[in-house]
Amino acid sequence: MSVNYAKIGELKEGNYIIIDGEPCRVVEISKAKTGKHGAAKANVVAVSIFSGAKKTLMAPVDDQVEIPIIEKHVGQILADMGNKIQVMDLNTYETFDMEKPTEEDLASKIRQGAEVEYWTIMGRNKIVRVK
Repeated sequence: MSVNYAKIGELKEGNYIIIDGEPCRVVEISKAKTGKHGAAKANVVAVSIFSGAKKTLMAPVDDQVEIPIIEKHVGQILADMGNKIQVMDLNTYETFDMEKPTEEDLASKIRQGAEVEYWTIMGRNKIVRVK
C-alpha cells in the first residue's frame, strides 16, 4: 500500500489522511488540552476524496496515522461512455477507464480530447482538474 505516516498533532487543514481505509482531505482539526490522566487528544474531521462522505477521527495527538501518497498525472480523454470515461496518460500512453467526476464544475467540462489532471491514490484514479 502506498502510504506514509505522520503524527495526528502535526496535521493541518488541507492535509490528506486515511480514515477507515478511505483517503480523505482534512477540513477541520481541533485539539483538546491534556487532562489529569493522559495525553492531549485531537479531533479530525475529513471528507473522503472519492465519495465525499464526512469522516471523523478522535485520537491522542502523538498517535501515528496513515497519509496517502498522491501521484499526480496528466491525461487526455479519449471517450465518454456515460458514467465512465476512457483516459490516456500523456507520459506513458497507457489507456484506462475511470469514473466520471460527479462534481458539476468538472463534469460539465468533460469532452473528448480534453486534457485532465488526475490523481492516483491507493490504486484508484480521480480527475481533479480539466485543463
